[in-house]
Amino acid sequence: MPDDDLVFKALADPTRRGLLDRLFERDGRTLTELESEVDMTRFGVMKHLKLLEEAGLVVTRKEGREKLHFLNPVPIREIHDRWIDKYTERHVSALLELKTDLEREPPK
Repeated sequence: MPDDDLVFKALADPTRRGLLDRLFERDGRTLTELESEVDMTRFGVMKHLKLLEEAGLVVTRKEGREKLHFLNPVPIREIHDRWIDKYTERHVSALLELKTDLEREPPK
């Protein structure tokens, strides 16, 4: 599956988006910390985190016996640049041209 598809699939679920929001608020959380903030079993949270890791949205690091989870915003930015920027650029350019044209007209 292409990377974009994995990211879109990961972001499609509200629980996974919530986990990303929690990591955005404070990075480096353990599974136990993340599990305590959602109404879901530990196994359910693990499955969601695995999918987020596969999409590259979460990276982990072992510290002693703990596994810490960190948000990786790069794939979201790549999606933005690829799928949002290119569609909004044309509209913004058109609005700027319209503004310039309107400002050039002599006052009546």
